[in-house]
Amino acid sequence: MRSFEYARADSPPDAVRRFRPGAMYLGGGTNLVDLMRLGVAEPDRLVDVSRLPLDAIEQIRDRLRIGAVVRNSDLAADPLVHARYPMLARAVLSGASGQVRNMATVAGNLLQRTRCAYFQDVSRPCNKRRPGSGCPAIEGDHANLAVLGRSDACVATHPSDLAVALAALEAEVHVTGPAGDRIIPMPGLHRLPGDAPEQDTVLEPGDLITAVELPAPPPGASAYRKVRERASFAFALVSIAAVMDVRDGIVAGCRIALGGVAHAPWRAERAEEAIIGGPATGAAFLAAAEAELAQARPLPRNAFKVPLARNLIVSTLEELTP
Repeated sequence: MRSFEYARADSPPDAVRRFRPGAMYLGGGTNLVDLMRLGVAEPDRLVDVSRLPLDAIEQIRDRLRIGAVVRNSDLAADPLVHARYPMLARAVLSGASGQVRNMATVAGNLLQRTRCAYFQDVSRPCNKRRPGSGCPAIEGDHANLAVLGRSDACVATHPSDLAVALAALEAEVHVTGPAGDRIIPMPGLHRLPGDAPEQDTVLEPGDLITAVELPAPPPGASAYRKVRERASFAFALVSIAAVMDVRDGIVAGCRIALGGVAHAPWRAERAEEAIIGGPATGAAFLAAAEAELAQARPLPRNAFKVPLARNLIVSTLEELTP
């Protein structure tokens, strides 16, 4: 780890003022510090935002506002989250370990980098780490990498469980930066790789996430399910966040987001379109899942993710059917 400057910000505007080219924001540090130890991230300045007054969870009319530095463990345990957005609590509890959740922040969770082995190994090429150097994962170890939205430049997946739930809940991410304040919808914060996989999000240099805001809970039942190689502290092979409203056997509303399958949380819009207005049956759910996954481009060693995702979509929606 090379030397760097350290600065502690006392307000969001102060954090933005202290940011400069080569700097990075430091929240809980559960991902960034690891990347610095590996030599993947080499900031020359860390702007500590972990103590900013952005640690509240509050209901504002029918919406819920979550501060950017709220710890994941506090988010998962919050009574308002449990009562109004139980899927969100389950998603957070599916990630990492209790010790990590005690440190990790909401904003940091959304901005964590891929766990692709080639990205984390500075001795290997990686277009995400060094643009133009190549993507050895395509011919190498890609068993847990992307099958949807991938490009010839990158097949990495986004690791966040929280982001998948927020995509299904249509959250808004509040950002301040050198150009002022703005709101970014979820999905919409994260990018697909295209020919610029080094850009994980649509954030500009110096942009700081200040809060995540959730609209009123959608009607219907919700679930978060995660398939992984071991019971805890493992990233998703495939995960799903789903909300479905069934009335008299007909699907009145449905939102589905998938994790572990793409460079960003994947909103399954084709499946939703196929389901809404139709009967809440296993056959209808299967047809919708197949419509969504028809656009998959699996590689030889991760083709198993396609039937896994299909079965997970069907079984989760059946679970949500009254």
